[in-house]
Amino acid sequence: MLVYKFGGTSVGSVVNMNHVKDIINTKEKKVVVLSAMSGTTNALVEISELIKANALQTATTKIKALQQTYNATVVDLISDKALRREVTTYVVSVFSALLKTVHQPHSIGLHNTIVANGELLSTFMFSRLLQQEGLKAGLLPALDFMRIDRTNEPDLFYIKQNLERLMLQNQDADIYITQGFICLDAVGQVTNLQRGGSDYTATIIGAAIAADEVQIWTDIDGFHNNDPRFVNDTKALSHLSYDEAAELAYFGAKILHPQTVMPVRSLDIPLRLKNTMAPTAHGTLITNQTHGEGCSQRQYYCYKNKVRSYVIGAWVFKESI
Repeated sequence: MLVYKFGGTSVGSVVNMNHVKDIINTKEKKVVVLSAMSGTTNALVEISELIKANALQTATTKIKALQQTYNATVVDLISDKALRREVTTYVVSVFSALLKTVHQPHSIGLHNTIVANGELLSTFMFSRLLQQEGLKAGLLPALDFMRIDRTNEPDLFYIKQNLERLMLQNQDADIYITQGFICLDAVGQVTNLQRGGSDYTATIIGAAIAADEVQIWTDIDGFHNNDPRFVNDTKALSHLSYDEAAELAYFGAKILHPQTVMPVRSLDIPLRLKNTMAPTAHGTLITNQTHGEGCSQRQYYCYKNKVRSYVIGAWVFKESI
């Protein structure tokens, strides 16, 4: 079984959602992890901050504006009348609950509950899009299986047991859709894996089901041999080791959450970074092997591009100080 993860840009529009639908429409069984639609998490964080600041009218206005965006998306995405009614009802229920949060005391728990709605919305809509297109898709709520322990580490035994239970209940599905980023804490409250945590969700699931491969789909075709924000004419690296990928992520490569490689590394599950907009490109394959592909003159400016340089394995890093 494969695990695919698609980020907010990949599901950020009706066109992109249909593109993702085409990518995953293959014969292999798979789990598909989705982020919130691009811009939604930022909007929800802003709403939470407005509630915290007691700017309740502004928060209410922002919630209603965001709902209008989703109403329009549903109309463009879902043509089947019965499914459109179902999705519309779900969207109304989510935003009705959001409006009620405006009048509740602000807390970390309330903030996490507000922010979680982005992933809940994207996965519900996308699962119904797949059903509309005749694909056997099941929705597995992450809050029913994804949990961290008291040290904020994934509770792997809990995750594995509950994920297997949910998959068995939906065994007729070929594609399992679930939310990235969101989870429960050790006492059962809604929390999350922090920004970029959908990558982490995907590899945690990959480890739990012993996946054949985990694929992280984003808007760039893998790790590059230099930071494309600062350097022109960079190229994607076809292979990296887990150690190299973890070092690059730790030192600022935004394409990958720093903890992402950890769950799959010990099980030697391949991790592949792919570009949603160029699905036939090879991307970057991350395994236990060091391929020594290197970069021009073996220098990698590692997303921090000034002054101090130092060596990690085959890589020469230059870090701003």
